[in-house]
Amino acid sequence: MDADILLPPVLSFKRVQMSEKYPKGHARGRHWKHLKQILQAENYQTYPANEPNYINIESPPSMYPSKKFCDITGFEAPYMDPRTSLRYAHAEVFKRVRSLPNEYVQRYLSLRNAAIVLK
Repeated sequence: MDADILLPPVLSFKRVQMSEKYPKGHARGRHWKHLKQILQAENYQTYPANEPNYINIESPPSMYPSKKFCDITGFEAPYMDPRTSLRYAHAEVFKRVRSLPNEYVQRYLSLRNAAIVLK
């Protein structure tokens, strides 16, 4: 018995290919505007001077303490080496910090604007 099965060209349970969903030259999603584009689109000269907008944002200093970051990796650093005063994120970085010569430690501290002279 030979039966011809007719299938539709697109099956509803299959995922649509990205090339079909977004043809060449079409946008793929949400576009974010840069601050410069927002400022150009809005006419801020007509707003009153006391109305807050992107140009005259003023805020008080933060109530939260500033975050500390690892001097080597840039990750958030909960620890600080008492000998070199470098901040580190985990044990592997701590081993690296302890193996650094003093001149490299001074360079890392100067990047952070920490005026500490090691002896």
